[in-house]
Amino acid sequence: MILKNHESDNPLQTAERDVVALGIAVAAVLLLIATGGAVLPSAVRSLLGDGSAPDRLLVSALLLNLALIIFGWRRYWELTREITERRRAEEQARLLAATDPLTHCLNRRSMIEVTEGMRAAALERGDALAYCMIDLDNFKQINDMYGHTCGDAVLVKLCEKLRTLLPREARLARLGGDEFAFVMPYPVGHTDRLDDLVIRLFASVAEPLEVNDVTLEMTVSIGLATDHDDDGALGPVVEAGTLMHRADMALYHAKKQGRNRHFWFEPSMENELRFRNQLETGIRRGIAQQEFVPFYEQQIDIDSGELVGFEMLARWQSEQLGLVRPEIFIPIAEEMGLITALSEQLMDRAFADAREWDDSLTLSINISPVQLRDPWFAQRLLKRLVASNFPPRRLEIEITESCLHENVGLVRSMITSLRNQGVQISLDDFGTGYSSLEQLRSLPFDRIKIDRSFISELREPSGQSRLVDAIIAMGRGLDLPLTAEGVEDEDILNALRSMGKLKAQGYVYGKPETAEEVRRRLSASGKLSATGKLANAAPRAAAPVALPQSKPRAASS
Repeated sequence: MILKNHESDNPLQTAERDVVALGIAVAAVLLLIATGGAVLPSAVRSLLGDGSAPDRLLVSALLLNLALIIFGWRRYWELTREITERRRAEEQARLLAATDPLTHCLNRRSMIEVTEGMRAAALERGDALAYCMIDLDNFKQINDMYGHTCGDAVLVKLCEKLRTLLPREARLARLGGDEFAFVMPYPVGHTDRLDDLVIRLFASVAEPLEVNDVTLEMTVSIGLATDHDDDGALGPVVEAGTLMHRADMALYHAKKQGRNRHFWFEPSMENELRFRNQLETGIRRGIAQQEFVPFYEQQIDIDSGELVGFEMLARWQSEQLGLVRPEIFIPIAEEMGLITALSEQLMDRAFADAREWDDSLTLSINISPVQLRDPWFAQRLLKRLVASNFPPRRLEIEITESCLHENVGLVRSMITSLRNQGVQISLDDFGTGYSSLEQLRSLPFDRIKIDRSFISELREPSGQSRLVDAIIAMGRGLDLPLTAEGVEDEDILNALRSMGKLKAQGYVYGKPETAEEVRRRLSASGKLSATGKLANAAPRAAAPVALPQSKPRAASS
């Protein structure tokens, strides 16, 4: 058993120690010497006429020995060639297993081994080790617009740029997709050398890139981690996998902060990522358990003071986290691809609530830019209206200016389809984006909503805002009604009263309310429908949650 454990499993090493072949060759040579010593002298004397012919049996043995030697030599030569080919094939297989076939740099698996080896070597020399992850921003758009062939060419050229900039001791890897990494030692306490390298890298990547007759402008996001503390002291032993994980968290932070920038790993990032994962898990569970509920903010006609409708605002009543602000969970739901399911769930509940209101009251709903990328959005919405038996004329869809720049043609088509069925369309947060007068004139909007950041300027002592005056004048010129958001006190309200016919919403009229609170408000003012009055007569549970303070800025918010 001990002998077996020490035997090599490598067939090439076994072939090199072929004792049988070696024994045959040695025996053939010895026999050749022995038979040759007896046969050759007799053969020479026989040829000279001084003796008899050699023994035939010995001649046969000599010839057999020669044949065995030739056979052994040929076998040895073929075996040597086979071993060489096998070694070359194994080396090629190891190379393919360790490198990326497209860019010919290291791959993810081999990068871990290389990093661990470099970390040990740097520690022995007294150096620090930095791990850097690089992600190409918006690479998916390049693949979608120009094809994967162009995308592959971009990755190859990016790899060439990285190789040119990196020092000789650095090792570069493609971890997958458009994600690269390099690891390199540096003198302890001199992270500025890495910062300088990253700055040069940003500048190189920003240069226009010519690929397949297409000029591309690219940016990258970068995350870095080191095995030393900020003060240059060696921290707890950091393995290669931990370094990679920390650089990945720093990269995620860079992308979250707007991309085209770099960050070093900090412990707070780990807490942030853990909270992010907790939110993602909670959002999935919340949708399944219907924890997302609609709240409603009043919309008032400024001239008459009459309630004319409500805007639906999304709220998340989480069992684990309590009441979560929409500006926290809505962007994450958009990134997860769950905003459509979340929004449609809220819409169904809002349509059911609004059916109990007076027929004169409208319901406004914010739509995410992500939802407007779906060419079937209008049909999906109209189908839900039919299923909920909610009149389209009472629904007002609010879209932001950012939606207009992604696909104006698609947005125009969806707006037209919805308006043909009676749905009203509002341009939300007007003034914060890049809408042109041509877009306002050509796109069939029914209303403009002035962003709260402009309305707040009316709180100034003069009670005026040139931007608000200009927006109101433009709305009148385009014959578009206007709604003022964020009306939070009487000073702002009084300033708006002098500006003409407007709708307004904000805390001056009350904070957003639950469906039950709205029902009680409408019951007191006689603005419940017959269905709502019957429902209001039935006993109900108390309002579920405390009122929030902030209005979200995204889909169904």
